[in-house]
Amino acid sequence: MNYIIRGENIEVTQAIREYVEKKIAKLNRYFDTPPTSDVHVNLSVYNDEQQIEVTIPMPNLLLRAEEQNPDLYAATDLVVDKLERQIRKHKTKVNRKFRQEGSVKHIFAELEKEASQVEEDSDDIEIVRTKRFNLKPMDSEEAVLQMDMLGHAFFVFTNAETNDTNVVYRRKDGTYGLIEPTN
Repeated sequence: MNYIIRGENIEVTQAIREYVEKKIAKLNRYFDTPPTSDVHVNLSVYNDEQQIEVTIPMPNLLLRAEEQNPDLYAATDLVVDKLERQIRKHKTKVNRKFRQEGSVKHIFAELEKEASQVEEDSDDIEIVRTKRFNLKPMDSEEAVLQMDMLGHAFFVFTNAETNDTNVVYRRKDGTYGLIEPTN
């Protein structure tokens, strides 16, 4: 993570900078791969109250928390606690959807594993395994979120609005695409 720390009515000393970076870096344990996004930290002092605001923009998730306390270090600890709760709540919400038997997470993990093991020099196309699973109705934003949480390049889902089978995928430029059937 890239830290952007600025102070308002306060000088950001090296000790403060190191403490804030050390505490916020502990959030990395909640991710399979550490986020590459910028971490915006605003420190300010008003009427003997120390305030810290932390914003971490990530794909499909914006983490933001602020806290006030007479002690800046205590405020930093409190704001990190808030961010941890946000992350746990978000992950719990997403993971709850995958606890069903035959979850899509495991199906796609096996499909990608098998696809990587196929020999590239083979001219014949051979389907070695077929999988069947129920598609949960959701919108495209939730499907992208599910895909990112799984770490996959695509995600198949039933569109809740049209009841059609759709696919979201990650493009080479980092944006997302949606494949919809035509009638």
